[in-house]
Order: sequence, then structure tokens, then C-alpha cells
Amino acid sequence: MKTIESTKSGISKKPALVLVVLLSVLASCTSTTVDEFRQGETGIENDESVVILGRRQASDYETRAEFVDCVGDRMTQGANAISIIPEQEFVDAMFPWFEPRTAPLRTQDLEKLMAEQVVADKMDEFGVRYIVWLDGFTETTDRSGSISCTVGPGGAGCFGFGSWEDDANFDARVWDVGTFSNVGTISTDATGQSYVPALIIPIPLIARVEANACSRLADQLKGFVNGG
Repeated sequence: MKTIESTKSGISKKPALVLVVLLSVLASCTSTTVDEFRQGETGIENDESVVILGRRQASDYETRAEFVDCVGDRMTQGANAISIIPEQEFVDAMFPWFEPRTAPLRTQDLEKLMAEQVVADKMDEFGVRYIVWLDGFTETTDRSGSISCTVGPGGAGCFGFGSWEDDANFDARVWDVGTFSNVGTISTDATGQSYVPALIIPIPLIARVEANACSRLADQLKGFVNGG
């Protein structure tokens, strides 16, 4: 009898296992598009650097520092790696000119700012060739389903199903510090569906939307700055 019961239990678990595997494959599928609009020639020398800054002037959202760091870290890796100045280090050294309320919004504002000798000296000290302004956020939409958990004499368990869609949308504007011009814009949009099936234990299957947006945007930016 024990052998028969064990076999039946294994068969009953197969549909649930297939469902989890199928959902994990779907969650790993993230659609990412990258658009590049070039407005000027680019290139960078070995002794020059790039600083990536997040836009935080909007009233309803801020570009997350973690995403800014992710893009910067990836641009320092692999072939044609670029020297990246950490955002917080740059903002602290340039205080108060690049705080959210005082940061230049246009290249004309940057030109006026660079007329301040102390600002120009700091820029030279860092070796800044390009300022990249990142602006965007990740939005969660289309939540559906529900999961309920219970505790009883026989133990605890959760049952149900939940899903949602994440959409990461970011723009990167590249300013040439030498010419005080906007040399281009790169936009990335990544979408993906996440799932949480719960059969006694919730199993989150999360789409890596923001991570994919970071890697694609960083790779495109690296090629753009290098003149590719």
C-alpha cells in the first residue's frame, strides 16, 4: 500500500511542477527595446571620465540611485571599459551645484555654471568629458490574483496565484562638457510579467526587468560614448 500511495502522490504533483516550470520560463522572458538618437560626434580618451547622474526634480518620482550605480558599474566592465565617477562622490565634491534643486537642467545652464572657476577646476580635477543624465522609473501594473495563507492543527500553508507586470522606462541624455552640447539620447523600455504561484509555499518567479534595462542601456551608452 505504501508504494501505491507514493506513486499516486508523485503523479498528482506533476501538473503543479509543470506549471511552476512553465511560469519560471515566462518570468525569465523580458522584452527590452533600446532607441538611440545621436546629435553629435563622440569619443573619449584614456584620461577622461564620465559621470552618471539621476534626475530627481520630478514631484512624483525620483530616478533610483541603485539604477544609476548599476549602469555605471556595467560601463566599467568588459571591452572598451570607461572610467565612471561615482554619483555620490561627484555630487558631494561639487556641492551645492549638482543637488536636485540646483542641478543644471539645460546645456546652457551647464555653460553658465562652468563660468564659475571653482566649478571648472573641479571638473578638470575629475577629468569629466561627459555628463549622462538618467531619468526614469519602473512601474508595476496589471496586478491580478490573490494568495491566502492559513494555520491549522495539521500545519500551515498558502494557496493561490498572483501576477503583475513591470515596465522599466529610462532615458539617458549625454552632455559633452567640452562643447556644452547635448550629443544624444538613449532610451530603453523593458517589460516583463512576474508570477507567484502558491501551493503550500509561495514561489516568487520575478521578471528581472530593471536589471535587463540596466545592462542594455549601459552597453549602448558605452558604445555611444566611445564613438561607436
